[in-house]
Amino acid sequence: HLIITLGTAWVYRSNANGELVANCHKVPQKEFTKELLSVDAICQSLQNIIALVKVANPEAHIIFTVSPVRHIKDGFTQNQWSKANLITALQQILTTNNHQPATTYFPSYEIMMDELRDYRFYAEDMIHPNEIAISYIWERFSDAFITPEALATMKLADNIQKGLQHRPFNADSAQHRDFLSKLNDKITALQQQHPHIRF
Repeated sequence: HLIITLGTAWVYRSNANGELVANCHKVPQKEFTKELLSVDAICQSLQNIIALVKVANPEAHIIFTVSPVRHIKDGFTQNQWSKANLITALQQILTTNNHQPATTYFPSYEIMMDELRDYRFYAEDMIHPNEIAISYIWERFSDAFITPEALATMKLADNIQKGLQHRPFNADSAQHRDFLSKLNDKITALQQQHPHIRF
């Protein structure tokens, strides 16, 4: 699976050569013109992405989503306009074409706006989802795309990573040596099942 998240349809065009560019904060803003990509332009970009993925891996399954983070610096109305263009373009691509590799849409933006619309699900900046919202969206994503076996493996790998980051009060204690031994057993067992995993 390849997950592609679309954030905003607002882009910057160089006044010097007319090319679309990343917003470079080291260059004065007057060097750029900000514009909203049309639905057709976004569709063309998405078709290009799908074609490139198909060349790299014909078996890949692409999961598109729209970021649940609102780009308020663009303005409230402009943010909604941007998200609407992204969602419209994605739906056109997903419903009017039969693509290989397979393409799917995961509604992370819609979950945040409709199911988690209360401000208690936002961070202090009132823009980004908080940990509760992130966990909820991740759970919905996991239910849709991740097998229970893969989730179990992911949880074990996460547990091992946390163990590797643990800093003991006494590195020479028998308790810590026992902790490291058990951690090593977990790593060995996981790598026997999945030799490609490295820590």
